[in-house]
Amino acid sequence: MTADTPLSGRLDDDDYPAYTMGRAAEMLGTTPGFLRAIGEARLITPLRSEGGHRRYSRYQLRIAARARELVDKGTPIEAACRIIILEDQLEEAQRINAEYRRAANAAADGSRPGAS
Repeated sequence: MTADTPLSGRLDDDDYPAYTMGRAAEMLGTTPGFLRAIGEARLITPLRSEGGHRRYSRYQLRIAARARELVDKGTPIEAACRIIILEDQLEEAQRINAEYRRAANAAADGSRPGAS
């Protein structure tokens, strides 16, 4: 999305960095330090404004909210970040496997006699 994109398009974009650190922390009911910590753990990487301030997207806030849930249940922040990263990797691997299965099934269906 570019600066030329209409505002309405940016408002619907889950990846648009619309939230300041203060606003993001307020929305999550946490502190800016928490957001810095999950950034240092490389769970999320906020974009930087021209002035160098962190900006967060709605997608990043959902990830941060998941981390907060785990931390609130007693999981150390580094472990919470690792859990979320592993969950994301597992989800992606399952998606890829499902695509391979669909392709294999389509190929098998296409090679059967009488298949059209």
